[in-house]
Amino acid sequence: MADRVAAPHTVVAIMGDGSLWTHRTDWTAALRTLTQSYLGNDRRAGTCGTYTGRGRSYEEDLADSAFSDVAEHRFPVARTWTPKDVLGHLRTTSFARPALFAGRRHHEFEVEALALLEAHARGGVLTEDAEFTVLLARRRPGGDV
Repeated sequence: MADRVAAPHTVVAIMGDGSLWTHRTDWTAALRTLTQSYLGNDRRAGTCGTYTGRGRSYEEDLADSAFSDVAEHRFPVARTWTPKDVLGHLRTTSFARPALFAGRRHHEFEVEALALLEAHARGGVLTEDAEFTVLLARRRPGGDV
């Protein structure tokens, strides 16, 4: 669809850095385990489903598209969170938003999550060393415009 609506020299950018669900640290693993204890092992996604994983990578999708000239750029990102920042962020995610918890269970989850995060925080801070990936895709030279 992007090929049909994009200007001739358009560059498509796909970017992201994962999520706290997929990040691998002691505190994110403990938080994921706590979330699963409330909501089940499957990762929630969207408004009423579970995340089953991508069938194909973005690189594979782009290779089969008009935008098959792909450059990948990776940037290290170090984030610091307070335990309360993490709780606020979780409220915006598809895997731990308040609507997934029945009634008071969300409040109970947040009380437990805050205690867990405070126990993992060093000097009141949780660290997330992530990698922000940017895929820039152009039409191959000589391709249809």
